[in-house]
Amino acid sequence: MLPNTGKLAGCTVFITGASRGIGKAIALKAAKDGANIVIAAKTTHAHPKLPGTIFTAAEEIEAAGGKALPCAVDVRDEQQISNAVEKAVERFGGIDILVNNASAISLTNTLETPTKRVDLMMNVNTRGTYLTSKACIPYLKKSKIAHILNLSPPLNLNPMWFKQHCAYTIAKYGMSMCVLGMAEEFKGEIAVNALWPKTAIHTAAMDMLGGSGIESQCRKVDIIADAAYSIFKKPKSFTGNFIIDENILREEGIKNFDIYAIKPGHPLLPDFFLDEHPDIITKKVESRDVIPELKEEKPQPPPKQRSGAVEETFRIVKDSLSDDVVKATQAVYQFELSGKLKPTMAFMSGKLKIKGNMALAIKLEKLMNQMNARL
Repeated sequence: MLPNTGKLAGCTVFITGASRGIGKAIALKAAKDGANIVIAAKTTHAHPKLPGTIFTAAEEIEAAGGKALPCAVDVRDEQQISNAVEKAVERFGGIDILVNNASAISLTNTLETPTKRVDLMMNVNTRGTYLTSKACIPYLKKSKIAHILNLSPPLNLNPMWFKQHCAYTIAKYGMSMCVLGMAEEFKGEIAVNALWPKTAIHTAAMDMLGGSGIESQCRKVDIIADAAYSIFKKPKSFTGNFIIDENILREEGIKNFDIYAIKPGHPLLPDFFLDEHPDIITKKVESRDVIPELKEEKPQPPPKQRSGAVEETFRIVKDSLSDDVVKATQAVYQFELSGKLKPTMAFMSGKLKIKGNMALAIKLEKLMNQMNARL
């Protein structure tokens, strides 16, 4: 794991949703340096299914070597945010780092997502992140460290990430858009970045979402804490980045990621919004009874080339045309395929419309004859 360097000693870190899970893990990592931690979270009394309160988290932070200020904060309430920021500044003299970790999730499609749940996700994820950032920025601008870190994904516009849980994706991407905008707005003053895990992370919330046995397919919260710590060590010029935990830790020289696994060697479940294994996540959302797994990546053999007549035709076209030819001729190529099917073979009669170079027209006419001869 990534060793502590003491870089955050005396720094004040304001973390939303820090009573448990990823938020608390980041808090404990900073506390080992001797940081001051503002625990801005809702839970003041033990939840029947989600362990931990702002007070139990404060005890752990103090035990780890940090100073803790537990503040009851619902990020939907602007006044509660302002009060917590004022308390933090009064107690510790300022704010050096903000971690927007608080988030609400409902993996439901449009017709199955009640308006109340839509409002919850929008108000916690997007609006809460925006308002907490707004309240902290005047103090962050005075800091030599000056970091905002949002726990949100890269802005991936692949429609599949909207299809199954449109409201959640919009709300989560709102946090990422705060990164995009604020990084540019406060360039040179505050580093604003996003951090997202490559794989599922084991938390109490993940147990509720994934069901029994999900933990064996997850990594520990420690990997996010280490990745966040790596980001905090960087200068203000490191801004506007959408960072994947494993990638930044590889840059730190970490090679063995089994140390972060709940069950080392067990296949891992990839996280949302990353296109490396989207089919696995789609299946996971569609069925909670079947938990697809991500195994270690192995080189895949190239797909077999289809040898049908139409496929062969377009292979010839692809091999014959290039970007240079298109740029040189400014030509527009339109292929109209029609014909009757024959056993195991498609018949093609081609019409070619060309604007541009006459020599190219002759070349392509020969090409069309070649295609038809093959058919």
